[in-house]
Amino acid sequence: MSETSASQDRLTEVRHLLTEATHRLLGDTIAVGDEDWPAPSRLPGWSRGHVATHIARQAEALSRLANWARTGQRQAMYSSDDERNAQIDAGSGRSGLELQIDLDTTAGRLAEDFESLDAADAWDAVVELRGGTEVPARMLPLARLGEVVLHHIDLDIGYDIDAVDPATAGWLLEYTAFRLGGRDGFPSLELRVTGGPASRVGPPSDEPQVISGTAAALLGWLTGRSGPDRVEGAEGLSLPPL
Repeated sequence: MSETSASQDRLTEVRHLLTEATHRLLGDTIAVGDEDWPAPSRLPGWSRGHVATHIARQAEALSRLANWARTGQRQAMYSSDDERNAQIDAGSGRSGLELQIDLDTTAGRLAEDFESLDAADAWDAVVELRGGTEVPARMLPLARLGEVVLHHIDLDIGYDIDAVDPATAGWLLEYTAFRLGGRDGFPSLELRVTGGPASRVGPPSDEPQVISGTAAALLGWLTGRSGPDRVEGAEGLSLPPL
């Protein structure tokens, strides 16, 4: 199999997983009543309404990057952190129906924008994520998959890290390791998936601390969605917040 074919197969798999994850999210959130949206989420200081609004605004942000890749006209994910935060606060108090429509319509538009990248053969165009990391557009569905899955957990409506299928968990662990890279303040780690590949996080080291477990357990621990008791080798290790 050629490198191009393998890359296309990976993109196809991730987009399929994203479609399934989005359907799961929308199926669960439609059952949340108006009285439950203002309740606290698992993210400190954010209600469920904040999380849902963030998921929708992130879809729009990735649509802007998809349009950049397709047209060649640079667009930022967000005009500023202050505006991003203000939009999330402003949308957090809406009714369940309004939040659901927002989640559904923005996810649908993003799917259409990804299809436009197929037509334009623009998946290799380079765009810039929030924070300045440059990536090919083919990584945008993976970035979206992470938002949908992890924030579905954050909504605290019955979906947790144990419900994440191995394929999705493996992809998201790899993506999270990439995003953390050599991030300052992070310990040097080697994450070993049971029966699978290893990933490196933190600054380069000849002797990284080895943490092992299932992909879901490692993902949950690395992103703060589960504790160190689910993995091996993390005793006494405190990770900085993401």
